[in-house]
Amino acid sequence: MVDSEENLSAPLSESKHQVLARKYRPTDFKSLMGQDALVQTLQNAIRSNRLAHAYVLTGVRGVGKTTTARIIAKALNCVGADGNGTGPAIDPCGVCEQCVAIAEDRHVDVMEMDAASRTGVDDIRELIDGVRYKPVSGRFKVYIIDEVHMLSKNAFNALLKTLEEPPEHVKFVMATTEIRKVPVTVLSRCQRFDLRRYTTALLQNHFAKIAEKEGIEVDQDALAIIARAADGSARDGLSVLDQAFSLTTEKVDVELIQSMLGLSDRETLFDLFEALLSGELAKALDLSGRMFELGGDPLLILRDLADLTHWVTRAKVTPAIINEPGLAEAEKTRGSAFAQKLTLPDLTRCWQLLLKGIAEVQTAPNPEQAAEMLLIRLAHASTLPSPEDLVKQLQSGPGTPAMGSPAGGSSGGGGQGQMVSAVGQSHQNHPGQWQEAPKGNTMRLVTNPDPIVAPEPQKQEAQAVGLASFEELVALFAEKREIIVADHLRRDVHLVQFGKNRLSIRLADTAPRTLIAQLSAALKEITGQAWMVASSDERGKPTLFEQEAAAKEAKRQEVLQHPFIRAAMETFPGAKIAEVRKIPRKLPSDGNGETNED
Repeated sequence: MVDSEENLSAPLSESKHQVLARKYRPTDFKSLMGQDALVQTLQNAIRSNRLAHAYVLTGVRGVGKTTTARIIAKALNCVGADGNGTGPAIDPCGVCEQCVAIAEDRHVDVMEMDAASRTGVDDIRELIDGVRYKPVSGRFKVYIIDEVHMLSKNAFNALLKTLEEPPEHVKFVMATTEIRKVPVTVLSRCQRFDLRRYTTALLQNHFAKIAEKEGIEVDQDALAIIARAADGSARDGLSVLDQAFSLTTEKVDVELIQSMLGLSDRETLFDLFEALLSGELAKALDLSGRMFELGGDPLLILRDLADLTHWVTRAKVTPAIINEPGLAEAEKTRGSAFAQKLTLPDLTRCWQLLLKGIAEVQTAPNPEQAAEMLLIRLAHASTLPSPEDLVKQLQSGPGTPAMGSPAGGSSGGGGQGQMVSAVGQSHQNHPGQWQEAPKGNTMRLVTNPDPIVAPEPQKQEAQAVGLASFEELVALFAEKREIIVADHLRRDVHLVQFGKNRLSIRLADTAPRTLIAQLSAALKEITGQAWMVASSDERGKPTLFEQEAAAKEAKRQEVLQHPFIRAAMETFPGAKIAEVRKIPRKLPSDGNGETNED
């Protein structure tokens, strides 16, 4: 029995496994990759003995915030391999008693607190109670507070005074992924370091070295997929790599990583992207269906499409990125072809639809159905004319086919093409002027012996530029249906100076902050020329609304002085004048059969 128990216990001790994220965690500043600015600043501070009493480290998950905090604790307490160090070490040795104790999380003077589980003021008071005692074995007492943003408001308040003036033997190192949730009063007492997100190329190279040390062969394309899936986090990528090593003892290839993560094949993704932007709906649904059957996650497939759209757009704007080293062959060949073939409006429209569709899939009861509906919208949108082409069709006059229908043909079923043709025929049968009704989108025909011919766009622009007064400018905005801007100009703007393409105004307190920018952009769009719109501190004239109100009040006072009105007011005590209006008065005919009005 004894022999069998010994045989069982031996393999267990030998098979002790440590995950890659812990096994290859950096232990000194040299092994801390991708954070050169932070390392240089800390080493210079140690070298010049300008150490701060509190540090706050921020960044996304898995970039080394807690690891950096432990390295700082080692540097502060390291005594060197010979044990004769007299001050903080620029490069911790990692072999002295202080460094080993910190690495094994058993150093009595280095206390690590998880603020996510200890959020209350009592936990902080317990920490503060130990601050006044000097270190037992180390040079400094180091308090590492992880996820510090999780502390309660009272806990932060309790920490403030100690954080501002701690004893000389105490150092604070705080880490957080939500720096905006940390009160400004805390941040102002600390030196802040923003740890950079790791690039895909850096992670891919890092994972390749680890795979080599582990003695497992991994395809470069598989490493690239893992690096992209890590999304800038070394810990996330090492967790995926660890899982891949557990799935096979042989070579880790692309198919293994794709099946493990539920990702789609890159070539299939390019085929789907091409089918969608070519309007081949049946092919696109067939490809997406096969991806779903093979275990592809609808949300991940859509995110891959969005990532591909972004990359093709970048290649369209900056073609030099196609020749960057480490890029997969599919991106170089097919991505380059997409960048040359597709236009920026096509890509931006695809991007917007994907963003909206991803949000729908996240909340849909059936993600696969929601993803298919999004693909249908994408394929349909690819067949629609661009806004530029649509404007050209509308400007070309009545009878022009709309929505991409063939020239001279019908769009079918009462579509837009038939509607435009019908309007054109009615216009020919009833010579007159088509006007928009005051309400709704219905058109009405106003017959006139002398039809009013609309001025050409160039004449309209010339008239708009030649504005003579601020009142004409407001009227122009109302005419161009810029109702909101026109209303703000009437109610919230005091005119200081008006000139050719120049406008100086003072905004009332009720005016939106963006009114200056909106007004400048709208003026350029309407007039075709750049206007200088400036905000002034001068009082300026009353607003148009105030001027209108003053004119109405003056008219009201004038009416009150009329003997007839005065007698009526005395006859009916308490009566009020609600409104003063000018009623047209008909005059005798001028002999031409027409009645004049006054």
